Amino acid sequence: MAAIERAARLSVRGLVHRFGDRTVLDGLDFDVRRGEVFGLLGPNGSGKSTTFGVLTGMLVPAACELRLDGAPIAPGDRRLRSRLGIVFQAPSLDPRMTARENLRLGAALYGVRGPTARDRIEALLDLVELRDRGDEPVRRLSGGMRRRLELVRALVHGPQILVLDEPTTGLDETSFRRAWARIIDLRDREGLTVLVTTHRHEEAEQCDRIAILDGGRAVADGTPAELKQRVSGDVLLLEGDAPEELAREITERFAVGARVVDGQVVVERERGHELVPRIVEAFPPGRLRSVAMRRPTLADAFLKLTGRTLGGLDRARGKA
Repeated sequence: MAAIERAARLSVRGLVHRFGDRTVLDGLDFDVRRGEVFGLLGPNGSGKSTTFGVLTGMLVPAACELRLDGAPIAPGDRRLRSRLGIVFQAPSLDPRMTARENLRLGAALYGVRGPTARDRIEALLDLVELRDRGDEPVRRLSGGMRRRLELVRALVHGPQILVLDEPTTGLDETSFRRAWARIIDLRDREGLTVLVTTHRHEEAEQCDRIAILDGGRAVADGTPAELKQRVSGDVLLLEGDAPEELAREITERFAVGARVVDGQVVVERERGHELVPRIVEAFPPGRLRSVAMRRPTLADAFLKLTGRTLGGLDRARGKA
């Protein structure tokens, strides 16, 4: 595993961006340390992709103080772009070209040519186990293979920072795990710093540290374990008819906070296993369809910190 340094490779302060009268980013601050995988976690519409657009020079912010290795630099500056490897959420490979041709095009765009480009391309194809498929059109490759090719195309020029916008969108569970194994391996082999935007709590779990975005700001940051500790004890999930009424009854009977999230009653409780049988015994047969208990996830931490779910921007109902 690559060593993570305390020094910030990339620092963002006071990032503001507006689309007309709508403020999407409202003074966003965060640091990405050298050698770490850092994630920006939030639902769609929380400003993650806007941040991605500013850092990659596609959007001009209303305000932003940006530092690269401690030195001030303007968003979109060519010196910054040359040190970034960028993987977009939407597919950006040419499906008619072969895997090698896509990598050659990527290298040429950064001025990497000749034997240097050829050696780099072959090494990267080996790294993601695609050398034997290198002369096939991309349209014949699986979704997982295409995503691996997108990753290494972003590395042909030897960047220091890999920026990924929702990198596993559309991948199944197996491809998701393989993609993240590749990202961590690339970080370690290439000595990269990695910045990820995601709305998936499972993806944020793969990061060394994350910042939770809400209202255009970072409302909390830390390791996944530190943020999950914001949720007390276990999480109980109950299903039954009239969930609002069920949440109210549980709150009154057991003096615990119960809220309705996506049709389920959610209760946080230390030693949750002791509360489960008491709840089951308190209601007549058929009142509860299911009762489950699990340890907190980053989705629970997000809800605790913001009152919102990662599935959308609607306010969770009930008591905190």
